[in-house]
Amino acid sequence: MWWRPWLPACLAWSCVAALCGSRGLCPAPNASRPQPCQCPRRRAAELCAWALSSDSLLDPFPVDVIQENYVRNVRNCIFSVVYPTPFKSRVRLLAVSKDVLENILDLDISVKGSSDFLEFVSGGKVIFGSVPLAHRYGGHQFGSWAGQLGDGRAHLIGVYTNRHGEKWELQLKGSGKTPYSRNGDGRAVLRSSIREFLCSEAMHHLGIPTSRAASLVVSDDDVWRDQFYNGNIKKERGAIVLRVAKSWFRIGSLEILAHSGELDLLRRLLDFIIQEQFPSIAMNDSNRYLEFFSTVVSETANLISLWMSVGFAHGVCNTDNFSLLSITIDYGPFGFMDSYDPDFVPNTSDDERRYKIGNQASVGLFNLSKLLQALKPLLDPRQKQLASQILEGFGEHYHSRFTELFKTKLGLLGENESDNYLIAFLLKIMEDTKADFTMTFRELSEITADQLKKLHIPEEFWALQDLSKHKLFSEWVTMYLLRLNSNNGDSDAKRRTRMATVNPRYILRNWMAESAVQKANLNDFSEVELLEQVLQQPFQRQETAERAGYSLRPPAWARHLKVSCSS
Repeated sequence: MWWRPWLPACLAWSCVAALCGSRGLCPAPNASRPQPCQCPRRRAAELCAWALSSDSLLDPFPVDVIQENYVRNVRNCIFSVVYPTPFKSRVRLLAVSKDVLENILDLDISVKGSSDFLEFVSGGKVIFGSVPLAHRYGGHQFGSWAGQLGDGRAHLIGVYTNRHGEKWELQLKGSGKTPYSRNGDGRAVLRSSIREFLCSEAMHHLGIPTSRAASLVVSDDDVWRDQFYNGNIKKERGAIVLRVAKSWFRIGSLEILAHSGELDLLRRLLDFIIQEQFPSIAMNDSNRYLEFFSTVVSETANLISLWMSVGFAHGVCNTDNFSLLSITIDYGPFGFMDSYDPDFVPNTSDDERRYKIGNQASVGLFNLSKLLQALKPLLDPRQKQLASQILEGFGEHYHSRFTELFKTKLGLLGENESDNYLIAFLLKIMEDTKADFTMTFRELSEITADQLKKLHIPEEFWALQDLSKHKLFSEWVTMYLLRLNSNNGDSDAKRRTRMATVNPRYILRNWMAESAVQKANLNDFSEVELLEQVLQQPFQRQETAERAGYSLRPPAWARHLKVSCSS
């Protein structure tokens, strides 16, 4: 293989290939030499019985010819080989996702207690046979071409093929500098890492396509950040999240190649992505790039509709943060709405409010137009025309899926020409009364039709009580109950049961994440653990969550919370 020159460096550090089958751990550069693994080979709970590989990503493409790790403009490659930089201080395992470890990575949960696991997920060791990589990509940021970006603080540490035959790419975030770090230090801080770990898993359990988070570690290394870009630089602690996804390729992965005129590599990467991730598209089809683009357009419309259905604003919808697999990636200054507000902006760095929640579909269309621009050098004139028509259909895809999701949230069955108006009517009175988005729909799932008909809103339904203050509330209720009566073969009990499975009671509100962060800053990680457990079952009432106040009106101090791109 062409990348063999890098292998001896890893082999020289090999610790257990002879002692533990053919698997082992290799320390990252500057890490201490590991002790031999003494585990029985039959135990999958030990990392020495577990394997990663980088071959599937390295074999098809040229690699960065420069082996040294310094910031530079990189060309004619997809990846640079670069090792994580271990922390210098004590590292602690703060959280793991049992679901990810056991059901995606085939690791027993007991593995979290091993020192090998801690070193692995903190960038101190790499699995024998894998080659850590940093991905080169570009992107449009806040509407403008930003040039080369890339994995500035992330390392793709290998691909795992699990017992189901699924390939998952493992990536450490916050693991040190790479050639793409620009002016950054390659680190991530604890507060943003807690938010990413919790939200990745929360989104999955809400049924929204997303990258996953396997683990979260915190160090005592000092990391300095100007959180709100106001000159107030503060010392924080460095942390690393182990993220997994079927693929980390994004729109910017193709953009950088098109902008650089590397068209042969663009074609090779695109064919690779289609072959690996889009099995329904035939590789011998001359229109395969059109089929790919059509799929990404429709799936992106679906993803943003799903975001909207739970009141989620990504916060930084740049093309380098938009996955080609249409999954949610790169959790930064995101936010779930409390009060319904189509102008909700979670990111205080977004001065122009470009990425407000009500603008996400328009931004999705913009990003897809940039994807098409990157594809055009590979399309003939007829295909370019067809691709433009596909792009024009984005709005229809989005509107159709959005309507379908909100009809489901309201328990509506069948088709009725008044459904769009009923949904818009509700959202308008929610906006006027600043009703809580999540709990309005959840309480509509729990209240009986008789209670609604009598306009008797129990005190426990605080969001509906807010909504009922609107002068048009009774008019909407009348329309809604009339529409529910047209549900064939339905009953009020069935309707409420059905709605409770799609309208969450618990989401990762900013105040909840902030509470967990503040406690973690004091080395109390109990709320991180509690939230990780609660958010695994967002649709089920949980006594621990109720006692914590997670379904109550957000506290007054939550209105003043801010998040930014500084992480």
